[in-house]
Amino acid sequence: MINGIRFKVCGLTSIVDAELADRWGADYLGFILYPKSPRCVSLEQYRAMASRLPDRRRIAVSVEPTAAELTAMRDAGFDYFQIHFRPETEGAQLAEWSRLVGAEHLWLAPKLPPAADVLPAVRAAAKFIVMDTFHAAGFGGSGEAGDWGKFARHQAAHPENFWVLAGGLKAGNIGAALAQSRARFVDVSSGVESAPGVKDAAKLKSLVAALRGAEAGHG
Repeated sequence: MINGIRFKVCGLTSIVDAELADRWGADYLGFILYPKSPRCVSLEQYRAMASRLPDRRRIAVSVEPTAAELTAMRDAGFDYFQIHFRPETEGAQLAEWSRLVGAEHLWLAPKLPPAADVLPAVRAAAKFIVMDTFHAAGFGGSGEAGDWGKFARHQAAHPENFWVLAGGLKAGNIGAALAQSRARFVDVSSGVESAPGVKDAAKLKSLVAALRGAEAGHG
């Protein structure tokens, strides 16, 4: 935690980058298991490096996994499970994901159109809600900033959940993002990279400096 803000470095693809994230104080390490992502690692690749990773909480990131896929992630030893999904996903599916890993370990990331709010069924199924920038052609990972005011409104209305701000966050905008969103939990990826899946030490250092310099009293 830095200046009262927890942060996750997502899209890690190597032990070197995981150690870099650990060195700069990341609370969570995110590994994307979605094959269409340029930052994807397979479950086998993750297992091969798991014993050498820093002792930080680890998050498996996927898109609409089957029960078998989610069970395999759970059995691989991840601490949390971040699931991206379409807005039309039925409540029964959300409930199944929650049952398999537990609501306290589930991070739900709805693909939320600009005019839509997070539904009660989503908030009930998971303790953590990730609000990422809407991207019509994909599930997050656009590198574009989102609607920080919308995030602030959701967080204020539903304090029973932990709200995670994602989408295009970097050293140059993290101060403004925190001021407008009142976020206390942020998720970074492309903003600390030199290429997809390759973290940049200078950019991560700058982000951490910006977090330390952000005005206190968020949230």
